[in-house]
Amino acid sequence: MVPNSIPKIYYVTGGARSGKSSFALQLAAPYVKRVFLATAEPFDGEMQQRIGKHRDERGDHFTTVEEPIALDRALRELPAGTDVVLLDCLTVWTGNLMHYAEGRGEGEIDKQVERFLDELHHPPCDIIIVSNEVGMGIVPENAMARRFRDIAGIINQRVASLSTEAWLLCSGLPIRLK
Repeated sequence: MVPNSIPKIYYVTGGARSGKSSFALQLAAPYVKRVFLATAEPFDGEMQQRIGKHRDERGDHFTTVEEPIALDRALRELPAGTDVVLLDCLTVWTGNLMHYAEGRGEGEIDKQVERFLDELHHPPCDIIIVSNEVGMGIVPENAMARRFRDIAGIINQRVASLSTEAWLLCSGLPIRLK
């Protein structure tokens, strides 16, 4: 993969600890001006440690943009000259959408998803999007977990369908899907 003038979307999925983020960093390595679009928020000490570990892994090779909800806006407001965005991750974003949309009406999540997908139709630069594959395990036992799985699965399908390349990571091994 070499940076080019026609923006591409690379979709990277897999289970927890499958090697998704490391693979995404490898995809971003050839680019000069890299932006890391982080969706996670440091709600507690454990999450702060996870975020810190991810920062250490990518070093100072990225400009970090933190945006838990408005990914469409973050993509429109990238620093000038950005060559690639590594968005990590859609699964955390889905959880954020569910949390922040609570009590604001059922359509709020759909609106945010549509705004994000609209931006992907004309990406400002190459984009590497990381997401967990959530549909390979057992059916969750409670309604909220099933709703999360369903929303995440639909978002994953829609993003994968727009992608130029799609990759599945399994035990650290990348499998090209598209």
